[in-house]
Amino acid sequence: MAKPPMIASLAWTRDLEFEATSGSQTLTIDGKSSAGPSPVQTLAFSIAGCMGMDVVEILRKGRHPISGLDIAFHADRADTPPHRFTNVKMTFVVHGDVPREAVQRAIALSHEKYCSVSNSLRGDISISLEFDVRP
Repeated sequence: MAKPPMIASLAWTRDLEFEATSGSQTLTIDGKSSAGPSPVQTLAFSIAGCMGMDVVEILRKGRHPISGLDIAFHADRADTPPHRFTNVKMTFVVHGDVPREAVQRAIALSHEKYCSVSNSLRGDISISLEFDVRP
């Protein structure tokens, strides 16, 4: 069964700020990172958050006693536009009496199979762009 499509909308509010809405969730995205995270910061949060949720879920399903998870995200960016991520390093610190092999497996499964955010960054995504101008 196919997942329903992801639907989101953004409305420009002022300066470089947008109100992003998806379902009942709203977030301010700010190109200057003052009223909310920038689009690139939001991407970093999304990658780390997606993988973190996968790791917690996989470890819990394996009945490992995880009591906490911290993730440090570091990304190098290209010097020239579009300043994309060129290298991402995430450090996961798992709290609890969890075997190292289980943590390694959970991270690998998230990265290679389950994290929809990191897997969406692959180069084989078709992007269709349309526009309209209204007075």
